[in-house]
Order: sequence, then structure tokens, then C-alpha cells
Amino acid sequence: MTVTRFPPSPTGYLHIGGARTALYSWLHARQHKGRFVLRIEDTDLERSTQESVQAILDGMQWLGLDYDEGPYYQTQRFDRYKEVIDQLLESGHAYHCECSRERLDEMREAQKAAGKKAKYDGRCRELGLLESAETVVRFKNPLDGDVVIRDLVKGNIVISNQELDDLVIARPDGVPTYNLTVVVDDMDMGITHVIRGDDHINNTPRQINILEALGAALPLYGHVPMILGEDGGRLSKRHGAVSVMQYRDDGFLPEALLNYLVRLGWSHGDQEIFTPEELLEYFRIEDVSRAPSTFNGDKLLWVNQEKIKLLTPAELLTASAWHFAQAGIDVEHGEHSYAVLGLIKERCKTLIDVVEQSRFFFCAVTEYDAAAVKKWIKPGSQALLSSLIAKLEALTDWHAEEIQACVQQTVDQHEVGFAKVAQPVRIAVTGATNSPSIDATLSLLGRAETLQRLKAASAHFE
Repeated sequence: MTVTRFPPSPTGYLHIGGARTALYSWLHARQHKGRFVLRIEDTDLERSTQESVQAILDGMQWLGLDYDEGPYYQTQRFDRYKEVIDQLLESGHAYHCECSRERLDEMREAQKAAGKKAKYDGRCRELGLLESAETVVRFKNPLDGDVVIRDLVKGNIVISNQELDDLVIARPDGVPTYNLTVVVDDMDMGITHVIRGDDHINNTPRQINILEALGAALPLYGHVPMILGEDGGRLSKRHGAVSVMQYRDDGFLPEALLNYLVRLGWSHGDQEIFTPEELLEYFRIEDVSRAPSTFNGDKLLWVNQEKIKLLTPAELLTASAWHFAQAGIDVEHGEHSYAVLGLIKERCKTLIDVVEQSRFFFCAVTEYDAAAVKKWIKPGSQALLSSLIAKLEALTDWHAEEIQACVQQTVDQHEVGFAKVAQPVRIAVTGATNSPSIDATLSLLGRAETLQRLKAASAHFE
């Protein structure tokens, strides 16, 4: 059975690089009817926080990346790691090392000065030292031969064991190091495919050697390239490497973020927008590009807009519910709400846009945009509004066609440009000048509410 994992460290939020790795691993497991494991690698006791753990869990839930096992916490597995370290010591695949930090620093400086690669020289390798409060445990790396990484993304990678040194697998206080805990977890959890960033390539041969020393089956590896900022530098906050939950707060659909992330390094012809079902059908980890990808905020915004357009009004209301609640607007499911969202959704790039562009349909207008008033409300505007109000009050049918006719009659009667009537009307009923067409807006707003707002604005402008 295919088993993949996502093992974030809770030293910060879940960012988009981690989210893409999680997505690739999740897709691979789901495609093969396998299992997807969530593992929290919290052995960095000083930097790991419960707040970060919760941010990771919240991010995974919001994205819909459900896991079959976990979350497992490495801090709850220290006894198991100790057991494996003792096993490696007993089998002769590990040893105690008493070299001080000062000696190691001097050794590395001398190696650099001699033009050699800085690595542990194996001084304690065959001394048979016993455990003490000052000793670390090192893995006895093979001295010759090659490590072959069967990489699903980059192809086979061959690394000579002479390039590797005897890495520390347990500190003096007994706390295991990253490369040991990862190996034990992957072995115990039956991980068959390790999909992770290519910044881990240097760790992989070391982990393979430990797995082989333990007699464990080797997983297949897929090292995906990094995501870069638009300036070509490492992705950072200024490029958009913020918390996944920040994208929720900014009005992005989770399916839009996933759609964008999967395309950062993978493609299926020229197709840009995918349903979840299509991703499961088309995605292949072997098709991920070997080259780094560039994060583009404008492209993400475009994908989000396209995803919004594909939602039915009812689906859009459900997706926007959290944002309406944040704005203090109570919107219930029903035909009126669906009609409002159906009218404005083509104009919206984010769910925050959905809230702001529909706000005046659900809330009274309490103030008028000062810049809009200054530009469009002139000495004759009140007379134009009064003239239109009289025509609208006389209507027997409150439909868009009749409303449009009243607006046009007012324009013709007073011999003014259409905007000189339409924009004051927009300001009156919405508070600003950004709305769908006048006829559709007033029709959906309703007779009573439209006339009340027009009269209130006319009196205010007078």
C-alpha cells in the first residue's frame, strides 16, 4: 500500500511551500488508494509551540487535506528513538563521541585551510567509548561505496559515501536529532513515498544509510524544487510566504489556493483551472518539474476569481459565510441572497470583494463616500433625483426594464449625460459609485428600499 506523510515542524505557521508539499503527498496517496500521515516534528523544544501546532492543524483542515493517521508527535516517541539508538550502538553501527565543540571547530578550520571538505574526521569511531554526560552518539557511516537515491522527480542521484561523515544522532542530553527521528518514524509508519523539498537532498543519503543499517525497506523519494519570489530570491513574507490562514483571511478560496499551488511545478497541457476530481486523475509526482517555480500573486488572484465565477450563488454564500460574519453582516440562504450574489460575483476577485460589493443590499447606507460626493453631486443633482423619484413612484411594475426606462427619461428630460443621473443614484443607494447596472441594482434592492434611500439622499444633498 502507498503511504505518504507530511511532517511539518511547529516552529511557525503553515506556509505555502509546506502546503504544496502536503498537497503533492496527499494527491499521491489518494490516487493510489493509500494512506496519508500527518506527523508533527516537534523535537526542537525551544522553538516549537502549541500555537504553531494549531496553526498547522487549522491550515490542513481549511485546505481540505484530510489525513488518515495522526497527528503523531515526535516528542511522544522519545522512548522509541532511544530504543533504536541503543540498537545501532549494539550492532556496531553507532558509537559514542567525546570530541568537544572547540576540537570540532579547529578540525573544520584546518580542513578548510587545506582545501578539503569540512566533515568529522572519525577520531572516536573505533575507540569504544562509553556513554557519559559529555558524549554524543554518532552514526557510523559506510566509508566506501555510493548511495543511490531513486528520485521520482529528479531521476537517480548518486552520492559517494566518502562525501558523508558520521553524523550525530543523539545529543549529550539524549535528545535524538532530525535525521534519526525521521528515519525511525518513516520506518515505523511504513512510509513508502517521501515527497519533500529539494533542500532535503543532502539529508537523504544519510537517512538511507541509517535505514539500511536497521534493515528497513527504503521508501521512494521525490524532491520537489523550491518556490521562488518574483525577484528570483528565496520565497519570503514579502513575496507571499505568509500563513495559509492569512489567505483565508484575505478572501481566497481553499480550492483556489490548492489549484494555484499544484501548478507551481506541475502542468497538464495548457489547462489552468482544475476540479478536485481532475487533480486526482491527472496529477503525477513524476511529472513535477525539476526547475524552481516562481510565486505570482496576480496569478493566484486570477485563479481565485475564476473559481468564484464557477460557484453557484448558494455555494458562494456558504464559502463567504465566515467573511460576512467577520463584517457583522447576517446573510441567510434564500432566493434574495442568491440573486444578490449572482449579480455581483463576476465582479469579485476575493470573498472580501463579495462582502463589500453586496453589503449595501443587506445593510442600510449610513454614509456617503466623500470623494464620490465631491465629484458627482452638483447643484442640479437634487433636482435630477427628485425627477427620477417621481417617475419611479409611478411605476406599476418594478422590473429592470421599467426602471431603466425611468432613468433614461430623466436623462432625456433634463438633457444631461447618463452618468449625471446614474452616479448620484448609485451614491444614494450604495453610498459609493461602484455597483452593477442601475436597473439591476434597483430592481433587486426593491421598490420600498430604493425610494427610501433616494429620498434620504436627496434630502441630505439638498
